[in-house]
Amino acid sequence: MARIAFIGAGSFGFTRTLVKDILTFPILKDSTIVLMDIHKERLTYITKAVNKIVAAGNYPAKVEATMDRATALKGADAVICTILSGEVDVWRYDIEIPKKYGVDTNIGDTRGPSGIFRALRTLPVMLSICKDIERYCPNAIFLNYTNPMAMLCHGMQKTSKVTVSGLCHSVQGTAGMIAKWVGVPSEELDYVCAGINHQAWYLKLKHKHKDLYPKLNKVVRADKKIYNEEQVRNEMFIHLGYYVTESSGHNSEYNAWFRKRPDLIKKYCTSGTGWNPGEYGYILKGYSERNKNRKWQKDIEAWLKKPDIDIKRGHEYAAFIINAWMGGDLFKFNGNVPNKGLITNLPYDACVEVPVVAGRNKLDSVHVGALPPQLAALNNISVAIENMTVDASLTGNAEMVYHAIAYDPLTSAVLSLSEIRKMVQEMLYKNKAYLPQFRNLKIS
Repeated sequence: MARIAFIGAGSFGFTRTLVKDILTFPILKDSTIVLMDIHKERLTYITKAVNKIVAAGNYPAKVEATMDRATALKGADAVICTILSGEVDVWRYDIEIPKKYGVDTNIGDTRGPSGIFRALRTLPVMLSICKDIERYCPNAIFLNYTNPMAMLCHGMQKTSKVTVSGLCHSVQGTAGMIAKWVGVPSEELDYVCAGINHQAWYLKLKHKHKDLYPKLNKVVRADKKIYNEEQVRNEMFIHLGYYVTESSGHNSEYNAWFRKRPDLIKKYCTSGTGWNPGEYGYILKGYSERNKNRKWQKDIEAWLKKPDIDIKRGHEYAAFIINAWMGGDLFKFNGNVPNKGLITNLPYDACVEVPVVAGRNKLDSVHVGALPPQLAALNNISVAIENMTVDASLTGNAEMVYHAIAYDPLTSAVLSLSEIRKMVQEMLYKNKAYLPQFRNLKIS
């Protein structure tokens, strides 16, 4: 009987979806699901939701809830993390301070000034979780859904012996979108995707051994509806030759091409028809709206009142990986793992997103080789910034935080070095309460 711990279980959508998927596997149907969160009210709601799923499927599973992390982790076979370090208002500073200086942010949870500060706040918490896993369940697999994915995973993989991989929706989500565009069943799409989180590339894209890139290139250029759905990513594909993972809004932040001038933002980031074209502060606005008048509570209560709920298995990686880890079928997915020569023109030991095969008590990463140079060039800039951020957090080096942000493509396209220094200093002081690893927040 598997013991599966959810850290940050109050993330209602994630936890509900993952539990639903996990219990569909025969060897996991009698699992003990342990829900842990520091927010008592959210923990109470998610416990009701998980019990509803167990009852709907008539599963012989057991549900436990606790606010104590050690209790949750004792004897766990798998750990899933969906935490948010700091309140939404802290994230607001990450976005509003750069905007004051001219850096326009869409999401701000992965890269750029806001993603970097999110990493600085979150990494110490993640490392403490790893220490607890080493103590209470050293043989468990640790699956992380918390952003910024690459920086957090790199920090954990660099300092801990825990088997950890980061999971993201973008690879399978984008593959499904492309399959729809080119008119093939998504399950028949054959691809190799590799790079770094939110900036991985479909190096091979085939259907029944036929290269799909010529057809994709044709429909993206000729079909205005398809082009408009993902304007930023389609522009990147047209000019770089390979399709990139994650939404246009996210990707508009990770380079210097789309958000450095108001006219470019208007052209590429506000009129797309996909779920996230690139509106300023998009996800932050969503969080704020859910918190307003406790809308999150009303949404959960409405779901709990439903007489019937969907318990069919979805497409999240975590359930399939845990099933394989516990002895079920092997499962291939794209995970965030250390670059032990997997991508030869990205730095060794950097966190890369590559194909991985999960098996019983093991994760085997797949060797990819070299990325096309135009793709490696963009990835290498991001990796250098991510590595500096992790080192800054681990050593408490505020000056290195500045250096990391100084090389951010969007920030450097908009601001001078002196302006960046002022912005970073303001952000450091604003985050003081969340940066205990920094003895001195003053940058020279």
